[in-house]
Amino acid sequence: MSFGFLGIQFGFALQNANVSRIFETLGAKPDELAFFWLAAPLTGLLVQPIIGYLSDRTWSPRFGRRRPFFTVGAILASLALLLMPNASALWMAVGTLWLMDSSINISMEPFRALVGDLLPDEQRTMGFAAQTFFIGVGAVVASMLPYIFTNYLNVPNTAGPGEIPPSVRYAFYMGGAAFFGAVLWTVLRTREYPPEDLAAFEEEKRRTAGFVNGLRESFMGIFQMPQTMRQLAVVQFFSWLALFSLWIYTTQAVTAHVYHTSDTTSKLYNEGADWVGVCFAVYNGVSAVFALLLPFIARATSRRFTHMLCLIAGGLGLISIYLIQNPNFLLLSMVGVGIAWASILSVPYAMLAGSLPANKMGYYMGVFNFFIVIPQVVAGLILGWVTKHLFHDQSVYTLVFGGCSMILSGLLTLRVSDEGDARLPIGPPPLPEPGYDAPLQTDPRL
Repeated sequence: MSFGFLGIQFGFALQNANVSRIFETLGAKPDELAFFWLAAPLTGLLVQPIIGYLSDRTWSPRFGRRRPFFTVGAILASLALLLMPNASALWMAVGTLWLMDSSINISMEPFRALVGDLLPDEQRTMGFAAQTFFIGVGAVVASMLPYIFTNYLNVPNTAGPGEIPPSVRYAFYMGGAAFFGAVLWTVLRTREYPPEDLAAFEEEKRRTAGFVNGLRESFMGIFQMPQTMRQLAVVQFFSWLALFSLWIYTTQAVTAHVYHTSDTTSKLYNEGADWVGVCFAVYNGVSAVFALLLPFIARATSRRFTHMLCLIAGGLGLISIYLIQNPNFLLLSMVGVGIAWASILSVPYAMLAGSLPANKMGYYMGVFNFFIVIPQVVAGLILGWVTKHLFHDQSVYTLVFGGCSMILSGLLTLRVSDEGDARLPIGPPPLPEPGYDAPLQTDPRL
């Protein structure tokens, strides 16, 4: 059920590591980058809650509940990945980012809900950690693709003014194929279970049907959140503010602060931009491995304490970039970022899932996405101004700012009420006593 995230992360990793590079190549200035990236959070703000709402109210004996959304999103996202590196003007690249991010969101949100649908609480930390593992593996490969094409396949890494290097174009082509193939595997290989009371489900679906109703209920969900969700919202805000600074400004910060160039046609700039892809591959690789350890650390301590330690490690990793001049040492900074990323992708969702009603899992997962995209919108509106006027276009200080934000989010985690404390058995639940008719959700094969 989680393998499709391998493909989804091909899309996100290529976007995160290369879109600022593409924007700069097409003429964007450093203080404009955050504004152009607004496409990503705004599409998530609109798409994920609606998709969650609609997928909660979808059931087909043949196609299931979440799988139709996986499929549509994968087709559109793969097309956007083919279009992005062929943009010939900045406005075209920004428009394609809107299409790409909205399509990825159509696929991604139902994957989160699928784990909540099929796994009991004691398996959810492991379930979301498995998603994080596949996210990490996909991101490692995708982030390194331009570097691999350049250094191992001798694909040109530079191009004329306003042109995307061939190494980046081929990376996006491979990403589009991987995205569609991995999601299709989950669509074909995952079994979904029908609602327990199909008649009541159909009546509820009929009563609440309609796009306008879905839009209204999705945004009203902000005012009806469980306590745990409200507390996690604050943690998410500062975590994702830090992540957005990382994705927008790392290429510009590394090429200017470490490689000492801003000429997008130069060999040195493109070497630095490729090395950013390697750095992103390292933090995603660390994330994939560390995700497997998270359930055990949470079992020994608690999910709150585990998340706090991971976020502090990520914040220190971001801050340390300011102290580095040797590109190789950037990989050490990425270890801390990877530890934080592993936790951000799994622990908050595990804490949240235990506080949500089962019949609204997709809906609340979509509403929870507001607290991923709202900090990204804030970042898009203010980080450009802050970088230009407070940091005098030195993007490395923006990364330091992001590191401080991540440390704050870690400290705020201690305020979260975790109803299903992580100190539960890891792995499959014990077999039922003879004569007990166990529900499908506790099938040990899950």
